Amino acid sequence: MAMEKMTKEECLAFLGTGTRTGKLATVREDGRPHVVPIWFVLDGDRLIFNTWHSSVKALNMQRDQRVAVCVDEMEPPYQFVSIEGRVTMSTDLAQIKNWATQIGGRYMGADRAEEFGERNGVEGELLVTLTVDKWIGRKNVAGE
Repeated sequence: MAMEKMTKEECLAFLGTGTRTGKLATVREDGRPHVVPIWFVLDGDRLIFNTWHSSVKALNMQRDQRVAVCVDEMEPPYQFVSIEGRVTMSTDLAQIKNWATQIGGRYMGADRAEEFGERNGVEGELLVTLTVDKWIGRKNVAGE
């Protein structure tokens, strides 16, 4: 069986399941790429994550809102979703804490969700919303 395209719905299901880490690509001021891992959750068909206001990724996104994220399954038969879009950022502390708690729950478990919400729901943290312009999803990459 050959590699297959994923529908948008399959991409969303893939992104919303488990604790896969996203790899966020932004562009530095001098044009060099910058790629870092992120924890995220979905809000409908948008990705939500947070970052510190002075991080390299935050500074890059404040200057250029265009980003890409790739999330992959690293076990056979392998699959991935790559998305491109634009981000908006918020400093609303109530929203930051809410989403940071959800992100903490996804990656660290429900018993530690509040801990991560408190840690990351603070002044200086940014809430980032990625609105997707392009979806690329592939499943059965190994062709099994």
